[in-house]
Amino acid sequence: MLTHPQRLLLAWLGVAALAVFVLWALAPVLSPFIAAGVLAYALSPSVDWLARRRVPRMVAVGLVETAALIALLAVLLLVLPILNKELPALREQIPGLAKALNESLAPWLAQHGVQVSLDIASVKAFVLKYLNANLEDWGAAAFESARVGGSFLLALVGNAVLLPVVLFYLLLDWPQLMERAGCLVPPGARDRVWSFLTECDTMLGSYLRGQLLVMGALALYYSAGLGLAGFDLALPIGVFTGLAVFVPYVGFGLGLVLALLAGLLQFQSLYGVGAVAVVFGLGQLLESFVLTPRLVGERIGLSPLMVIFALLAFGHLLGFVGVLIALPLSAVGVVAGRRLHAAYLASGLYRGRS
Repeated sequence: MLTHPQRLLLAWLGVAALAVFVLWALAPVLSPFIAAGVLAYALSPSVDWLARRRVPRMVAVGLVETAALIALLAVLLLVLPILNKELPALREQIPGLAKALNESLAPWLAQHGVQVSLDIASVKAFVLKYLNANLEDWGAAAFESARVGGSFLLALVGNAVLLPVVLFYLLLDWPQLMERAGCLVPPGARDRVWSFLTECDTMLGSYLRGQLLVMGALALYYSAGLGLAGFDLALPIGVFTGLAVFVPYVGFGLGLVLALLAGLLQFQSLYGVGAVAVVFGLGQLLESFVLTPRLVGERIGLSPLMVIFALLAFGHLLGFVGVLIALPLSAVGVVAGRRLHAAYLASGLYRGRS
């Protein structure tokens, strides 16, 4: 015979399982709504701050959403020059670099008994096939795909139009939505649930605020460092690398690859590689030993490996929706783990009492 707490636990586990199944089954449809919900959670403090200063909530929502949209467009405009300049340079330089590498490396390997030779014709064919286009050509190809029947592209455009609308109404009604959600919790459990959610919100908020400060500081550092080294694309590569470190290690790796390509194509010597090694090496030391410990801190509990695992695991299970909810669910899991650990240490099982 199950006790009342056990029945209550089973009921909540059933609700959680049903919610996960609904997310999995309706992930493509729910994507813009969940994305808007995550953005509303992140932007609602800014709206509340403006509302407390007697700005009408509708105006505050419009201002905050417009600022977020401008920031997103600014990031896109920083990335586009990298693609527009690097792709033609890659198309022109890769065959020559491959030939020079083959002429210098193949004899050295042959002296050590390794017979390796690059197929320059295959390299040129690859370049002509995949890089013989610019952004205008890609745009025309995308438009033609949509005209012929590109359902994926049309769905992407539809979600891009729907998301700001959903976000606007969520931000506008956020206090009422939170109040209604709180009323669904049984009165006897509201204090415990509220304490649990407050701890989750505090931890996730501290992590996100710290990460934003780290991203901003690294964007300034990488832009200045690459600029002093003479890189033409210092600003877009620096800002992209700073923003991409939100995904630990992966973002740094992407920025490093872009900087190495830019250095090789611009300077065509080992100077570019050396400059990138110095700038990014010092940047990694700055992030690991100064910025992250001071601005994020180990006490939060969301380690870089946990963030990567959460993004990969939830992304694999739920696709894009999983990536959106990975960090909030990770915060819930960390807080739940802390409380379970504390309960275990206080239990008779741990203390050896029956």
